Order: sequence, then C-alpha cells, then structure tokens
Amino acid sequence: MFVDEVHITVRAGRGGNGICSFRREMFVPRGGPDGGDGGNGGDIVMTASHRLTTLLDLRYQNHYAAQDGRAGGGSNCTGRSGEDLTIVVPVGTIVYDDETKETLADFIDDGQTAVIAQGGRGGKGNSNFATSVNRVPTKCTPGTPGEERALRLELKLLADVGLVGFPNAGKSTLIAAISAARPKIADYPFTTLIPNLGVVRWGSDRSFVVADIPGLIEGAHEGKGLGVQFLRHIERTAFLLHLIDVSEWAPDDPVVALETLRRELAAYDLELAKRPSAVVPTKIDVIGTSERLVQLQNYCRLNDYPCLPISAATNRGLDDLITYLGKQVKRLRKTPCETNS
Repeated sequence: MFVDEVHITVRAGRGGNGICSFRREMFVPRGGPDGGDGGNGGDIVMTASHRLTTLLDLRYQNHYAAQDGRAGGGSNCTGRSGEDLTIVVPVGTIVYDDETKETLADFIDDGQTAVIAQGGRGGKGNSNFATSVNRVPTKCTPGTPGEERALRLELKLLADVGLVGFPNAGKSTLIAAISAARPKIADYPFTTLIPNLGVVRWGSDRSFVVADIPGLIEGAHEGKGLGVQFLRHIERTAFLLHLIDVSEWAPDDPVVALETLRRELAAYDLELAKRPSAVVPTKIDVIGTSERLVQLQNYCRLNDYPCLPISAATNRGLDDLITYLGKQVKRLRKTPCETNS
C-alpha cells in the first residue's frame, strides 16, 4: 500500500529530577550536600532512508515517545539520560507542525537526520546551590518536560523525470519498457493508483530515476479525479514528460489534450509550467495516427516544445528518448532547478 501522508504525535522524554541529599559518612561530620542532577530526556529524531518508499509504517503507529531521564542520586551522581527515539522516513518526506503549519524538516538526502522534538533538561541537585552563606541547601529543581508535537508528514517522491498525462496515455507502459518497474497496465482509466518509480540505465554506468504519476484529468487541481493527491509528487521532479495519446481512439484532440494538461499543472503550481519539459506523442504504432501526430508535431514546433514520438509497445523511439532524457538529466544535475517544498 502506498501512503504519502500521515498524522502522528511525538513526545520527547522528560528530564529527570534533581535530588536533595547530604553525605552521611562516619568521621565526616560536615559532609555537605551531594544531590546529583537529573538526566536529560531523550530526543525524537527522524532520519531519511532510500530503502523506504512509503509512510505506511507510520500509519499504524501514530504516537511516539522517547525515554524519560532518570532522577539524580546521592554522592553527586547524575541520573541516566533517556535514549533518543529514531523514526525512519523515506527520502522526500517533509515534516510539518500540524498546529503552527511550520516546516520542521525536509529530507532530501539519504541519511539526513533532524531533531524533531527536544528532550527536557535534567533538574539540578541541591549540591548546585551550596554557597559560602548557605552550606546546607535543601533546594533542588525538577526536570523540564520534553517537547510534544502533533505532526503532519508528507511524502513527495524525488525523481529526475516525471511522466504526466491523462489516463491511458501510456505512462505505465513506458516506464515498464525503459526500466525494471512493473506497474499495473490495463485499458481502463486510472489503472495506476499509486506513483511508480523506475531506474533507467543510460550509457555504460549512468542512470536516472523516472516517476510515473497517476493520470490527471481536467480540474485535477480542484480535486477532481485523483485530484491533488499525487500532483505533489511532480513538484520535485527536475524534468517533465508530457505524454499525449495520438491514437485514433484517444478521447481528445492531441493539441487540446496538451494545452489542458499544461493548464492543469500551471493551475496547481505556476512553477511547473516553467519546468524543463518535452512532449511525447504515444502509441504511434496504431494505424491512423499519422494525421494526429503531424498535427501535434507542428504545434510543438511552433511553440518550441521538444517532441519525441514513441511506441512503448514496439520500442519504437525509446532509444532516442532515453538518450535525450539522459542528456537533460546530466545538464540539470550540474545546474539543479529550484523546486518547491
């Protein structure tokens, strides 16, 4: 199950109390105060791992608490600090404070770590309050509580190339043809209900990641169809491929379909309309597509859109497409585009 948004609560550990204690030893009539400090409470720590691709684990356990610090002891013994609690999340996760809406962390690198909730500080024992005029202090302080937060975690897939298009445009067929990804493929709308990631090999030792985003429809930015549920995953892709079905049974004119698709992306986030992109007419192996293909190619030429026709079913045009994408990804990695978080 693919889960890309969860709500959880976290509580860092409370600091241990300082204690009031005095030395009680034979032949030491004025031993003085020896109350130790309490230990610090454990922190709530999050770390990103490329081994995870979903927030599913956090969906079924939604409350996390770190260990409390121990109270201090006599003989100036400091209490044991509570152990930190580490929560592992997928790379691409953004952590928000659910109450203030503040962004607490944005995990974009494998192994990246952030403290989400700070543990409480240990209290002071009475030995800290001894002075020249108060040699027998009875004062000690309690530990402070750890931070407690309600969090919203949102996953935005990190990919070099994002495949966008209307239902049955051929996105799943393409990602299956050029990578080891095996998404569900069928001839009805919204076959793909979750984003799929595929690694595409390019050259002898190079590769890039492609994300297959579930099909959009007109009005998706307003919540229609799958709505904005998966539009967030397009935000972090460096390059967009607009897949347009040019077969004779496609429901829309290819030019109209492309204009509508670009409008939807711009309505969701204006920056997406400025993202480097290319147009990919699909299903060119189907008889009767030549006229629609030429129409779309002419439109792309007039608007200076790169156009790379393919047939994923027959592998026609795939080598040229992979080479083109590899060069674009290489260029963008040297000058990374700014993406929204």
